Formats: sequence, structure tokens, C-alpha cells
Amino acid sequence: MTPTFARTDSPNIARWLAEAAGRQPDTPAVHDPARRGRNAGSLGAGLTYRQLDEISDEIALGLRAIGIVPRTRAVLMVGPGVELFALVFGVLKAGIVPVLIDPGIGPRNLKQCCGEARPEVFIGIPKAIAAGLVLGWGRATVRRRIVVGDGLLGRSLPAVPLAAVVRLGREAHERRPAGPVDFEPLAPDEPAAILFTSGSTGPPKGAVYTHRILDAQVSMIRAMFGIRPGEVDLCTFPLFALFAPALGMSAIVPEMDPTRPARANPERIVGAINAFGVTNLFGSPALLRQLVRGEGDRLERLPGLRRVVSAGAPVPARTIERMASRLSPPAQVHTVYGATEALPVASIGSDEILGETRHATDRGLGVCVGLPVEGIEVRIIRIDDGPIPEWSDEWLVPPGTIGEIVVSGPVVTREYFERPEATAQAKIVDRRREGVLHRMGDLGYLDDRGRIWFCGRKAHRVILADETLFTIPCEAIFNTHPDVHRSALVGVEVGGERIPVICIETVRRLTQGERDRLRGELLGHAAGFAHTRRIRTLLFHPSFPVDIRHNSKIFREKLADWAGRRVS
Repeated sequence: MTPTFARTDSPNIARWLAEAAGRQPDTPAVHDPARRGRNAGSLGAGLTYRQLDEISDEIALGLRAIGIVPRTRAVLMVGPGVELFALVFGVLKAGIVPVLIDPGIGPRNLKQCCGEARPEVFIGIPKAIAAGLVLGWGRATVRRRIVVGDGLLGRSLPAVPLAAVVRLGREAHERRPAGPVDFEPLAPDEPAAILFTSGSTGPPKGAVYTHRILDAQVSMIRAMFGIRPGEVDLCTFPLFALFAPALGMSAIVPEMDPTRPARANPERIVGAINAFGVTNLFGSPALLRQLVRGEGDRLERLPGLRRVVSAGAPVPARTIERMASRLSPPAQVHTVYGATEALPVASIGSDEILGETRHATDRGLGVCVGLPVEGIEVRIIRIDDGPIPEWSDEWLVPPGTIGEIVVSGPVVTREYFERPEATAQAKIVDRRREGVLHRMGDLGYLDDRGRIWFCGRKAHRVILADETLFTIPCEAIFNTHPDVHRSALVGVEVGGERIPVICIETVRRLTQGERDRLRGELLGHAAGFAHTRRIRTLLFHPSFPVDIRHNSKIFREKLADWAGRRVS
């Protein structure tokens, strides 16, 4: 069958799939080896590029056939697998705006996000649709539901089966005259998708992605890492994995819960890497820690990997070192800096980290996240908690001074959906350049080579009566101890005064005597640094509360409440 949506001059990033289908039609586009036979679902366990292009065409035509018009917002709650890839490209081809919400943010936040996004369509697995009906997700606006998956629950729901949508699309295609059907005629700056933030520092917010932004992301990621068509990607993080077909990579869905990377089975991940010839691995810091567990000299090498990419939170140098030891040069571990609202911003490789910047990090100088990506401009401004309506050079601080990181460039989103106050807080209008800068909410500085050094979240800084402490530089002093898994600096009110408290999560359970010894060693070490000598209160926590998406971002607000109950 000839691909229907074959136009290549559209701003719609689905065109990248159509181009790849023409270039490598029989190359696997997505494969889910865990789903075979009866468990494979309506679309099977694997699709070639030609098949993925055709089925996403049919989904687009089927959505039209049931009356879903372009620019409609549609929530997608579908697990990683063949259906997710086909649906995302199908709705993009139809000009429908997918709303992507991490299910791990919890039922209350899900209801809030669905209410803000005002979707008219809800596409999900049976459990998601049932939960949405019971809990009222999008109750005021959802008019059509599409169920993805078989089973008694799916058949009992008031929803159209995805298989029926595909069938209607196939019939519509067969009735059409021969020849391609264009993508929906959308402008480059029209909304293409709404991606909700993880909510690790406040309520989740929907970042509005345009077709121009998504297209720029594909181009930047390809250029950053030299990704070539025919590579194989192991999709441990579904949202990032959706770039794989657009980049010409075969996407392999691993056997793991993507919302629980810290619990992934490393043997299964390594088995998939070897079995499918994986060349590209994207993993959160928590997943990388899983992959480097055990004795260093017994870790199996992974010579086929060309790169390992991590994002979402700083990756400890010791994790990077152990992961890099499994790779064959010139392959490296790359850490990417960015946010849901602006990605990618910067990147740095393990050679530079291990050969240079880790030593500065251990001395409390922050974490180097590398040079800005080509096309991205980074500025450091005075720390301020209020909105900045319009840009002025007076906000700039001298190089080497810690301030707030703001960025501009083609991948920077301009607004949050239906959140004007949040947009005003996070965006700065630059009238001189006719653009918008995004305030990352992060603190850091630029060195004399133009590299960004990350010093923590603005909301997490600890403001004392006569000094401000920044989380990453302070925590690094404690993290160098081999018994410390991770640390977190919080501020606690005691007797009307704010004091700094360092919370420690150890690599193993310690006896009371071992804790007393470690406390003395850590506080003694901290006393030797100007920026940590004020920290005199140390608490041991059994397991830090972390975000669901990466299992790496620490919920410091919860830790601060916990610490406050023990100190005050």
C-alpha cells in the first residue's frame, strides 16, 4: 500500500516517519518482544516502517471518519508499545493535538491536568478509561472515548475500540482515488502537542509544543549525537522513545515498568541490548544505577552501544564511570540538560566529566552540564522569585556568578496551556529579538568556556539570615563519602530561625554506632568548606521521596516537612 500521508513540505513532524518509510520501508520501526501471540494486541508485536506509516495513516483517516476534527485535543493514556507509536503519529497526521500526561503523577493531579487541557477525546487502555469515568477525568469536556486493548473490561466500556478506528480508516483509504493524501494543513506555530511537567516543584503544567518546536527537537537531537537511520534504540522512557521513528531508529520496547526505572531488571535490559543489537540507550539516572550494580570488573561489556543518554536529574560521576566502563570507545555516556519546556539545552560527555569536571563537582562547584546546544542561547540573571515581564540586559550577572538560568532558541516553548499566571512567571518577552526566554527555575553559572554549571533548583535554595546555600554544591561535599547514596539540603524553622539540615540516604542499612561514626565524618568534612560549614544538623532518612518519572528528582518539600518534625 502506498503511504497516504506522503507530503514532505509540511511542518508536521509525522513527515519524518513518511520519509523514513520511503527510505527504509522494511526496517523494523517498533518491536515489543514481550508481546507475542494472544498478548500482542490488535496491532501485533512489531511493525516495519512501512507498516507503521500505513497504520498511522489508517488511524488518522479513521479518526476523521468518526468525526474527530483537526485541532481537537486528545488525551493519550497508553502504555509503551506498538499502539502508542501508531497512535501518536496517527493523531499528529490527523492534525489532532495529543495531550500527554504521566500517569505516575497520581489521580488528583491527573484530574487537574485533564480539567486544564479540556480534551474532547480520551484514548487509553481499559483501566485508564474506566478510572477516568469513575474519577471524572475530563468529565466536562470529553465527548468521545477510544479503548486500546482487548479483554472483558475493554468490551464493557462506552468506547470505540482502536481496531474499529483502524478498520474505518482502511475502508476510507480504499474508497479514495489513487494518490497521496496531504497532512492536515497546519501552520508551523500551531499547537502540535501538550506535554505536562512532572510536577516535582509545584503542580503539573501543560507545556504547549508547536510543530516548529517538535521539528527543531528532532533536528537538534540528530545533530547532537550523530544518530543515523538504521540504528536501534532501547525505549526505557516512552516520551523520549517517540523520537526514535522520526530519527530513523528501530524502537525496541524493553521488559520493564517505565514508571519504576529503579526497579528494572538489569539482566533483561542487557539481554535486550545484546539480542537486538541496540546502539542507543536512553535511561534515567535510576536506570543507569541499576545497570552498574555489582562488581565493576564483572560487569559485562556492551560493545554494540554507540551512546548512552541520560536526563532528568544529575547523574553521579561514579555511576557515569561504571557505565562508561561497559562501553567501547568512542562510545560515551552523555548527560542532557533541559526541561519539559525546553529540551535539549546542553549536553556533556563522560570523557569530559570523568577527565575534568567531576573533580570540581566534588569540591562543591556545581555539576557541569556542558556547552549549550547549537542554536540555544543561555543567559544567567539575578535570582528573583517574581515575574519578569520584559527582558533587559540589566538582569545579567557577571560570568562565574550564580544566578537563574534562562534560555532561548527554537526548542523553547512559549506558554503553558490555560495557565497565564504560570506563563507570566516562567517566560520573559524579549521584544528586541522578537522572542521569548524560558526561566528554567534552575540556578547556575557560566564558566570562562561558556559551559553551564548547575547548582540546584531556585525553589530549593536555603535562605538563611545572612547567607544563601545552594543544594547541589552543598550536597556534593557529602556525596563523596562511599557510605552515602545521596543527600538533600533543606531549610527548617527552629525557634524563629531558619537553619540548614542535610538529609542522608545511605547505600546500606547502618547500625546506630555506624551512623554516629558517619555523622561525625560527614560534619567534620563539611566544616572544611566555606559553603557547608554552617551545616551542623544531619538526619538519616531510609529512602528519599522521588519523582515517578525519573525516580531521581528528590521531593525536598516533603523532606523538609519530615526534617522539621524531627528538629524543631
